[in-house]
Amino acid sequence: MWDDEGEPVRVPETKVRALLADLLAHDGGPVSADRLVHDLWGDGPPARPSGALQAKVSQLRRVLGRERLVRQPPGYRLRLDAADEVDVERFGGLVARARSVTDPRARSALLTEALGLWRGPAYADFADEEFVRAARQCLAEQRLAVVEERAEARLAAGDHLLLAGELTALVAEHPLRERLRAAQMLALYRAGYQSRALASYEELRLRLAGELGACPGPALSALHGAMLRQAPELDAPVAASAPVPDSASAPVAGASSASASGSGSLPAPGSASVPAPAPVSDALLGSGPAPAPAAAAVGDLGVPVSEAVPPAGPEAVTASTEAAGFARATASSGLGGAVGPTAPAVPLHLPVPLTALIGREQALGRLARLLRRERLVTLTGPGGVGKTRLAVAAARDAASGGDVAGLPDGVWFVEFAGLRTATPDDL
Repeated sequence: MWDDEGEPVRVPETKVRALLADLLAHDGGPVSADRLVHDLWGDGPPARPSGALQAKVSQLRRVLGRERLVRQPPGYRLRLDAADEVDVERFGGLVARARSVTDPRARSALLTEALGLWRGPAYADFADEEFVRAARQCLAEQRLAVVEERAEARLAAGDHLLLAGELTALVAEHPLRERLRAAQMLALYRAGYQSRALASYEELRLRLAGELGACPGPALSALHGAMLRQAPELDAPVAASAPVPDSASAPVAGASSASASGSGSLPAPGSASVPAPAPVSDALLGSGPAPAPAAAAVGDLGVPVSEAVPPAGPEAVTASTEAAGFARATASSGLGGAVGPTAPAVPLHLPVPLTALIGREQALGRLARLLRRERLVTLTGPGGVGKTRLAVAAARDAASGGDVAGLPDGVWFVEFAGLRTATPDDL
């Protein structure tokens, strides 16, 4: 609470502070004298309760002014005329202003200013007192809701890299808040940590099932499903005035010249328009339209594709009608046929390769041959050997050969690394 000079009001005595807290907790409404006596002294009231209460009222009036603490039968109430006399009113005013602002950075700044008014938990001196419990819980919920709003505003402003780490501690403190969890998952996903985002969802799912016998809500489940599909609508927004880096439009080595649609180049980050507050950049995640090189890994070395396919023999590539994992998500789209020089006009929802695929020409050629014969293909081998990298390269090459022209939804990459105890519905 603030005085007329803009300085914080200092109330020296504990019982007087308790009286002020009790009146503030009732938000300007009247509080009966009997209730105030009970709240201040509990089951051990003084010999003359009304006189003791009147003494505390007089002490508080000397601090606040007689006009601010008025008698209203059957008790007393605070009369606060200026909206900024109490921190909670300033807080509410800043939040209301933020919600009327469309620019996410300006909205985030106002919400940050509002949260800056908090110097600790509300009514901290009386945390165990029943008379402020409801008010404390209400204010704590309001504060957390604004923290979530600010996180969404920062996501809309493209601040996911810093936000991903900051939200981890908050999620650990409030593990069952799904809106907060969604912001953390989206920040991790946009920062390039898809497996951690999926693992966060799985942690919440197991906790809800174990503690409450419940499942994540529809909004969070939908976000999880979109991440599994690497849905383009998760792309992070980029300011319209921001220039596109040269590297974002440079043709991929070994690829044919980019067409007007950009099929042979990296897309501009944030090219997809997404409504707030859940607007993830293709350049950051590689989840949107990606380059479709014509057998780039082979062509870069100057070796014709047909010459790169060795005779059949033992290899860490096996065909199966019961393929699972990554192959289920890619080969089931009907990839197959010869690798050719022309990119199809279908979306490629594949990770963007940061480097060329070197030294895997034989395996890539064998995989292309298997895809011509089999609908599902499984890649096996130790962790880290490069199975995913090889599969993505094969998917690109198959798509560039025009073998997926009949798939209007394009070619998809779905990562299952974040799933620990997945059910068929999850997959």
